[in-house]
Amino acid sequence: MSGPNTSYDPVEVAALAPAAVEEAVDAALAAIAAASSLEELKAVRPAHQGDKSPLALANREIGALPPSAKAEAGKRVGQARGRVAQALTARQGELEAERDERILREETLDVTQRAARRPLGRRHPIELMSERIADLFVGMGWEIAEGPEVEAEWFNFDALNFDADHPARQMQDTFYLEPADAGLVLRTHTSPVQARSLIERGVPLYVAAIGRVFRTDELDATHMPAFHQVEGIAVDEGLTMAHLKGTLDRLATSLFGEGITTRLRPSYFPFTEPSAEMDLRCFVCRGEDPDCRTCKGTGWIEWGGCGMVNRNVLTASGGAPDRYTGFAFGMGIDRALMFRTGVSDMRDMIEGDVRFDAQFGMEI
Repeated sequence: MSGPNTSYDPVEVAALAPAAVEEAVDAALAAIAAASSLEELKAVRPAHQGDKSPLALANREIGALPPSAKAEAGKRVGQARGRVAQALTARQGELEAERDERILREETLDVTQRAARRPLGRRHPIELMSERIADLFVGMGWEIAEGPEVEAEWFNFDALNFDADHPARQMQDTFYLEPADAGLVLRTHTSPVQARSLIERGVPLYVAAIGRVFRTDELDATHMPAFHQVEGIAVDEGLTMAHLKGTLDRLATSLFGEGITTRLRPSYFPFTEPSAEMDLRCFVCRGEDPDCRTCKGTGWIEWGGCGMVNRNVLTASGGAPDRYTGFAFGMGIDRALMFRTGVSDMRDMIEGDVRFDAQFGMEI
């Protein structure tokens, strides 16, 4: 066996040359410093600290050196590998700190903030108002009746004592369904339910009908082409205008509270005689603003019509007018909502803005 190669110069081994070792260290430090994330640093590590990295290959060459050269070469390579390891550890700490700070910033949870829950739906306030009115009449012992929105012309006009040439029958006031001779209209009031109830239920009768009606009105702050009414009819022995006024006062007080100011103004309707309009004091200006857009300066807002049931209506529907008398009324539910809540423009009710419904919640 030959002795060790005592004349071997480690400098002549390219991988162990001081310049080569320093170059490998510089390349590793530059790559480590350039890593902007933990994922990039993870990709850098094998290239400069793995088994096939330049410094790892240089370390393998040390074993072939003579004993006199191993110490110096081992120290040089070991120090180089240590510098790379320290740089990796330091850079990893920096990137982990940046990651933790970013997570805290991006995923911060404000425990005082309201939970992001799916918003609850709201029922439309007109529907809630309709139910409130229905409950009132049920509590008074009345029945609730319904009728079709597409109505026969006979029920909408003839049975209610409208003459053949009455202006309300004209197309500029009423929506007729095609063909024109079909005799069908979009009901202009809930009054057809009066005739239907008299025919179907007979007398005595106490019925309230709630529903949607249609007229060719222009859409403005106090009018809509499609709106809602509550219609009431009572037929019994001995009923008078006093019973009508008491019923309407009870309805107004229940909806708007004690002290509500109302008035009955003489008017004319084909299906009642005598007839009156029921007005409520303007809820916006209280009658003090001559330029009020809601009441048009009158100080009063029309709520609906009423009166004693015309004998012709009782006769057409089999109501025995010689024995029974009755009263009837029709009030706008949309306007009742305006009076009750202070909504100043009817258009807000039909625009579909969920913020309008949300302010009422599930109650009104």
